[in-house]
Amino acid sequence: MQTEKIFPEVNIYTDGGAEPNPGKGGFGVIMTYKKHKKEFSQGYLLTTNNRMELMGVIFGLEKIIKPSIVNIYSDSKYVVDAISKGWAEKWKSKNWFRSGTSKVINHDLWEKLLDLISKQYKVTFNWIKGHDGHIENERCDQLADIALNGNNLLEDTGYLTTDGNSISSENSNQANQTKTKVSNEGDNCRKCNTPVVKKLTKKKSLKPNQEYYFEYFFLCPNCKTMYMVEEAKRFRNDENKRLFT
Repeated sequence: MQTEKIFPEVNIYTDGGAEPNPGKGGFGVIMTYKKHKKEFSQGYLLTTNNRMELMGVIFGLEKIIKPSIVNIYSDSKYVVDAISKGWAEKWKSKNWFRSGTSKVINHDLWEKLLDLISKQYKVTFNWIKGHDGHIENERCDQLADIALNGNNLLEDTGYLTTDGNSISSENSNQANQTKTKVSNEGDNCRKCNTPVVKKLTKKKSLKPNQEYYFEYFFLCPNCKTMYMVEEAKRFRNDENKRLFT
């Protein structure tokens, strides 16, 4: 009599974000198997909230070395619904084109995620409400914040521009050298040459491990490209000076 193979069951808890969005980003991951528990995190120089949510899940799945029953817990409807409701599979069947010549944003990560899911025995995505006291979710949020405010920040080489073209580490430096830097309101957008406008970010308090935030950014009203500049950074020490002088 042939016995049914028993697969290990792994839980993956993830959270990710960018400050601002787009901006420096990070993700936190907690993995549990029986009595074993491990924490992971990584920060990036320039990315988005959604990319960090996706990369957290991808990172966790990449850590599993053999087919397993995997339970993924995320507070990102963007990630959970796209997989659970079959949207990502539908995008893939259309070669990642949503309509016409417009490709799905972050299709590089969606493709990698679907590939990783296919290698497991069973993967279930579970949505949990963020910042609602869920122990692992709160811890993942902390890990993500620590990572994005750390020193070991990587380049998100797959970060997609608004027209769907990816920026690779190979050509990003060349692009920066050939395009004029956007540093003031009225400067031309590097993508479509439309004058940019200055926008204030939503005011929020610095988190305990956050050293600075961006007070404003420049936005192209045509293609919606955002530009973050060093002059807009407001550091914790600057805030303290304004409070005590």
